[in-house]
Amino acid sequence: MLRILCFLIFFYLSVPQCAAQDLLESAKYDSILKLRNQGRDKTTSLDERYKYAQKAVELSKELNVDSIILRSNRVLSTVYLYQGDYEKFSKINHKNLEISKIIHDTLVIGIANHNLGFYHSTQTQNDSAYYYYRKAIKSYDQVGEISRKIEVMSNLSLIQYIERDYFGSEEMCIRALRLIEDSPSYKENLPMLWILNNRLGNISSDLGQYETSLEYHEKAISISNRMKNGRSDYYTSINNKAYVLRKQGHYTRAIQLYNEILAQKELFIEDPSFYPLILENLAFTKFESEDKDSAAIENMLKEAYRLSDSLEDPMTKLAVTIDLSKFYKSQNKIDDAITYAQESYQLATYLSSNDILLESMVLLSELNSGETGKAYLKDYINLSDSLLAHERGIRNKFARIEFETDQIELENERIATEKMWWNISSIVLLLTSILVYIIITQRNKNKELEFKQDQQAANEEIYNLMLSQQDKVDGARAEEKRSISQELHDGVLGRLFGTRLSLDSYNLVEGQEAVQIRSKYITELKTIEHDIRKISHELDTDFVAGSGFMDILIEMVEQQTEAYQLDYDFNYTDDIYWESVSNKTKINIYRVVQESLQNIYKHAKAKTVNISFQLKKSVICLSISDDGIGFDPDKSKKGIGLKNINSRIKELNGSVAFDSQVNQGTTIKIKIPYTI
Repeated sequence: MLRILCFLIFFYLSVPQCAAQDLLESAKYDSILKLRNQGRDKTTSLDERYKYAQKAVELSKELNVDSIILRSNRVLSTVYLYQGDYEKFSKINHKNLEISKIIHDTLVIGIANHNLGFYHSTQTQNDSAYYYYRKAIKSYDQVGEISRKIEVMSNLSLIQYIERDYFGSEEMCIRALRLIEDSPSYKENLPMLWILNNRLGNISSDLGQYETSLEYHEKAISISNRMKNGRSDYYTSINNKAYVLRKQGHYTRAIQLYNEILAQKELFIEDPSFYPLILENLAFTKFESEDKDSAAIENMLKEAYRLSDSLEDPMTKLAVTIDLSKFYKSQNKIDDAITYAQESYQLATYLSSNDILLESMVLLSELNSGETGKAYLKDYINLSDSLLAHERGIRNKFARIEFETDQIELENERIATEKMWWNISSIVLLLTSILVYIIITQRNKNKELEFKQDQQAANEEIYNLMLSQQDKVDGARAEEKRSISQELHDGVLGRLFGTRLSLDSYNLVEGQEAVQIRSKYITELKTIEHDIRKISHELDTDFVAGSGFMDILIEMVEQQTEAYQLDYDFNYTDDIYWESVSNKTKINIYRVVQESLQNIYKHAKAKTVNISFQLKKSVICLSISDDGIGFDPDKSKKGIGLKNINSRIKELNGSVAFDSQVNQGTTIKIKIPYTI
């Protein structure tokens, strides 16, 4: 009752605590969700969004649930991106990649690789960016994330284009376009369609495939017209188309397109750097078309230079400086040409713009005479050869990265397969072990059952033996009774009858002689009385009830000791009324004595055995001792003989004690409850 009361008190105290803990965690999770939403809110300042996202991550770590931490980290990752903190952006995405692999979130694995690819592209680490983008594509493939996959493929094609792997970039763009065409959300992918067609147009232009380039740019123009906010993209495509026309020598059409762009004044409000670029393109197109108005061309180039410088736009400024150098060279203004060529050389070196760097080297080699010009020409040749080797190397590097990525995937699959087979083998081994254990256990149970059956058969045999012995005893009893009956009938009764007749005949006679004769017959009666008392005493001694069981034991002991060549001493008390003892008890006692004699014969190397029965405080005390070599009871308790003795006495609710020492003999002390 006290236990139940304690349990109830513990239960009612612990349940509110568990409930309170659950409520606390639920409230914390609700706070995390709210903080995430605030971290995503684009109407809030970046500083505020950062505070909310950071707090969400801290609370998520307190809950210590990987999936919750992962989603909070993604919100903080986006904030880092908008803040331009690329190092923290990289660090948190590496952490996200690690967590997503642990919880097997394939989509987030793809997103983390996607973000890491973007990070390395911002650091101009294109080989690393390529590696992570490839990993992202594989993850997006597994979860069917088509739109994200298309975006990554576009980024990959840009890296390949920058590294002059034109054919690889073209192939990637075409694969992405096919995915968009097969996608149900075709209209949603119009911006990506424009990017891919525009890039294919630029690739074809760089490869000198101008007609193909114009086709792609026309497609890009058509797509931009269908886009909701495609005006800027439209004029970018117009500019690219004009550039291709210029390469083809269609200067008039190119000039028309450039003038069309310049007429869009509001366009340059949105992107001021676009204006000096178009102005430079228009001026140089007129220069290439051999327009005679050199002053107007010079003014436009100078204006483009001034605007790009004021806007701190080094790329446009680079294009303007190389064009000014070419323009002044054609005007034979060598000093001005050298000045802008050197500035172009410096800007191209700073911006790693190899195309214009090569152009500036050629110009400087032509504008400078003697060793200076030769030095620039030599640098041009070395750089050109280096770039060609680099282009071949980068294509090989991308192929190697792709191959190594595939190899890593195959290795991971191999490891996963090996792990699967290892797990299967472990399970099979475990099941086999369990089966073997069951078989062995069942076999032991069967052996135990067989042993019990054998024991039962032995008990039945002993019982039958006792019954047989009992029959012999009963026969002896009957014979004894018959003999006594005959003795009484033929001897005692005849003598009594004769004495009675004699006394009757002398009953009326008096005298000394008669007295003597009667005295003689009285003595005879006393003798008959004594004989009757003797016979009565013999009849009162019941062989079966009193000494029958002991006789059976003595007979067995005599036979065993004679066979085993042992001397024996058998002592017992008459205080035990064996007739009231159950057959089960007598059978087990008989078997224990027999088992003990067998053990003494087999193991003890004894010469004498002593067997004793006593009755002490309603307990039958059986002692069996020998003068053999003895044994260590602690080490020998697992023997079959000793197990049998223990088992039999245990059935009788008795106890067994083994007292033995090496070379000092053995004594077995057995105690069995005795009830009448």
